[in-house]
Amino acid sequence: MNSVFNREDFPIFKKKMQGKPLVYLDSAATSCKPSCVIEAMSQFYQNSYATVHRTVYELSLEATQRYNEVRQRVGEFIGAASSDEIIFTRGATESLNLIAQCYPIEKGDEIIISGQEHHSNIVPWQLACEKKGASLKIIPLHPDGQIDLEKFQALVTSKTKLVSVVHVSNVLGSVNPIEEIIKASHDVGAHVVIDAAQSVVHLPLNVQKLNCDFLVFSSHKIYGPTGVGVLYGKKELLKQMPPYQGGGDMIQSVTFEKTTYQEPPLRFEAGTPMIAEVIGLGAALDYLASHSRQAALVHEKKLINLALQHLPPTTHILGPHTGRTSLITFHIPQMHPLDLATFLDLEGIAVRSGHLCAQPLLHHFGLRSALRLSIAPYNTEEEIHYFCSKLFESISRLSK
Repeated sequence: MNSVFNREDFPIFKKKMQGKPLVYLDSAATSCKPSCVIEAMSQFYQNSYATVHRTVYELSLEATQRYNEVRQRVGEFIGAASSDEIIFTRGATESLNLIAQCYPIEKGDEIIISGQEHHSNIVPWQLACEKKGASLKIIPLHPDGQIDLEKFQALVTSKTKLVSVVHVSNVLGSVNPIEEIIKASHDVGAHVVIDAAQSVVHLPLNVQKLNCDFLVFSSHKIYGPTGVGVLYGKKELLKQMPPYQGGGDMIQSVTFEKTTYQEPPLRFEAGTPMIAEVIGLGAALDYLASHSRQAALVHEKKLINLALQHLPPTTHILGPHTGRTSLITFHIPQMHPLDLATFLDLEGIAVRSGHLCAQPLLHHFGLRSALRLSIAPYNTEEEIHYFCSKLFESISRLSK
């Protein structure tokens, strides 16, 4: 088995599906978890569990230290200037909702997103614009689904308050020109949000070099647990934003007359946080750091190119064939994606089918649903060959 990650590190691969070995090709939706993540959370619950930030007994101090160490670790992972710029949320979706609700949007402002966005980078801005009287503008796409940078540069004006774009599309797998988008936005005084949910696990990121104002991602796509995500924000911007929610831990003092709030990041983390999940995220980052990011990227590109070479000739692939990261979204004419996914499941193969939480982008291609295979460094060439052969068989069975 020629994978970059040791498959023995991932207990899920011992599982049989329909009596066959599991072939997991849905890592863009959520990644499998290495034993070190599972064990770190279990050991924390068994030996170190206590609440954080609120008391002085030793167990709590230990938990608080470990929790804060992960915040520091996350900041280093994405090149933040300070761990105070790292807010823990329940995921990239909540991170985007936090910005949409707390960022100072006013009547007459314009918010720009692209036609590629995941629903979680569309709906929060629609809600914010409806509530605050702002306008939502959409960056047009080229026929192949890529962002039309020239039209974006014409769209961004002095009225633009915020631009929120995906770094790597969860449908196309292509990398967007975020450096150019950030520069053009800053030239008119607008701030920029980067949805890095699909990119942070594959591509090295440095928020200071990018000079983005906000960046979001989820733990569960980067080999960590569900229920925790990250919002990076420049410190000076976070200080200007009001709290997202009210409750314990985000306050300095409370009276019935007035409440004052903590400085970021605690201002945005009301209530007892997802402590064990944060510990799991730290273990996931350690696991990722123990492997060569470059070797993983080379391996993923090799597998994607292998799949592109061996997919059935009738396959219609969404987006460009080159420049994609770790996924392929496609459809087979006259074949319903759900039917194909069901036949593949009978062979132990897990792929995503449906609208991929990106209905506007699928509509751009004249589709209501599609199939997506997505890979990670634990996948192998044998799995890609197996997938392609079983896809041919499924098409043949459905054609009868």
